[in-house]
Amino acid sequence: MSKTSRRNLLKGAAAGSVAAGLGLTIKPNTAATEKRAAGGHKHNPISGPLANADVSFGQWPTDPPLDRFPNLGAPGKPNGHQLIPNEVKIKAGGTVNFIIGGVHHVLVYDDGTQPGAINPNLLVPGSAPPLIDDPANRIYRGLDPRLFPQDRVEVVHFSKPGTYLVICGVRPHFVNDQMFGFVTVLP
Repeated sequence: MSKTSRRNLLKGAAAGSVAAGLGLTIKPNTAATEKRAAGGHKHNPISGPLANADVSFGQWPTDPPLDRFPNLGAPGKPNGHQLIPNEVKIKAGGTVNFIIGGVHHVLVYDDGTQPGAINPNLLVPGSAPPLIDDPANRIYRGLDPRLFPQDRVEVVHFSKPGTYLVICGVRPHFVNDQMFGFVTVLP
């Protein structure tokens, strides 16, 4: 019986990894694909430049310099109340990554909804900061910013073509700062 050296063991592991990787690229009909075809979760593969978009939902300033260390909550200075970019385009079935910096609340309203249709006086009872709670045409309400980290990412899937309104549900950000934008979903 021969002794297995560390070098031979690493060579074997590397060869196995390469073989597994090639197997995944050569054989597209994996178990997940078969499950999709059989009516599992019905996730259709989507790729290309319009499959995904990033939107910065609030930003921390650097002028004047800002030191957020140590992580003790809000730095006491306001952050930017903008969606950047203000408008994005994706294709149906794609996603938008809302990269949230600060105390913001992602609300998405259905195709065709305009900012004037939102009632900013419908509020989550007792919320501080005041959070908009207008359910008319709302298709997504993000995490409660009072309970979760200020800096986070929320990924939202858009299955149907249309133009969707996205607002910050923190009432002063929407009302005073006009913090809203649009996601256009192409066929």
